[in-house]
Amino acid sequence: MTTETVFSNARIVLEDEIVEGSVLVRDGKIADISTGSSTVGEDFEGDYLIPGLVELHTDHLEGHYSPRPGLRWNMIAAIQAHDAQIVTSGITTVFDCLRMGADEDGGFEHGEMRGMADAIQKAEQEGRLRAEHLIHLRCEVSADNVLEHFADFENDPYVRLVSLMDHAPGQRQFQTMDQYIFYYQKKRGLSDAEFARFIEKRVGESERNSTPHRIAIAKVCAERGITVASHDDATLAHVDEAIENGVRLAEFPTSFDAAKASHEHGMSVLMGAPNIVRGKSHSGNIAARDLAERGVLDVLSSDYVPLSLLYAPFLIADEVESISLPKAIAMVTATPARTVSLNDRGRIATGLRADVVRVFRDHGVPVTRSVWREGRRVA
Repeated sequence: MTTETVFSNARIVLEDEIVEGSVLVRDGKIADISTGSSTVGEDFEGDYLIPGLVELHTDHLEGHYSPRPGLRWNMIAAIQAHDAQIVTSGITTVFDCLRMGADEDGGFEHGEMRGMADAIQKAEQEGRLRAEHLIHLRCEVSADNVLEHFADFENDPYVRLVSLMDHAPGQRQFQTMDQYIFYYQKKRGLSDAEFARFIEKRVGESERNSTPHRIAIAKVCAERGITVASHDDATLAHVDEAIENGVRLAEFPTSFDAAKASHEHGMSVLMGAPNIVRGKSHSGNIAARDLAERGVLDVLSSDYVPLSLLYAPFLIADEVESISLPKAIAMVTATPARTVSLNDRGRIATGLRADVVRVFRDHGVPVTRSVWREGRRVA
């Protein structure tokens, strides 16, 4: 049985322009786009109609699963709470980050993340989820056990994105020791002697493991058609390494040179939407707005605040003269979708999935009025 829905009198944000008109949805897909006013269907009263947001990198699920140090919440309950906040932020496709590689100083035990992935899939099968959930494996390549954790996902079709990370001191995100001291010494209450041993251990692990683990994981991803991301690239040498590993997504580059080189080599440069909202990086690295102004910002991620993914594009369009609202919205819809080869979504165009969001925005923070995934209202 054919089902149809009409959204009328909307400001429709296409990839290159905004038009006022109506969208016809038939059997979960966009069937027609027309201009002009109409008395048929749901009247948007001039609200924006944008594509459903595509979120490639969010650590938000971890906060629901482990809301306090050492505490673990029921996985299904954590996933549902995460999903509810994701959808009401306008996100219809989310890549949940699961951490690979841990030791006695932090992270999750071997098997925990496999259990979380199983819970995500179980929740979907039971009809508990409103967004589509896929998996992003965050691989700490310096960790001794990262390949063991990664092997748990050998045949998992939900894994569509893998990032290669190394958080050892003196490089990438932590090129200077100030932030590293804050993150690891002060937060953990380590003495100077304990912190010195901690650093020695981390540096040794990185020198021993980083390169072979990067190569091994990238090889598996190439064989399985999984998109590979680099993480916190700071130098041109890091970018060269990413090119050798077949990277398509440069996550959170920490310098303009690395961002520019990644962009010029065809990688999508991703920065955090909270960075845009706050106007700076929480780690003291380059501001995302600076990259936007210089034309080398391609994708935004909500990272740790889901609503920032909806808010940030409007701020960019307000504040960066060279970036229109359609171009800014593409950073959270069309471009991330293309980067991970999800070519059936991310744009309002005939034949694509009807993943769409009704947004009211007069000024300040935009409001999500309604959300549809494949033509079905989910919020």
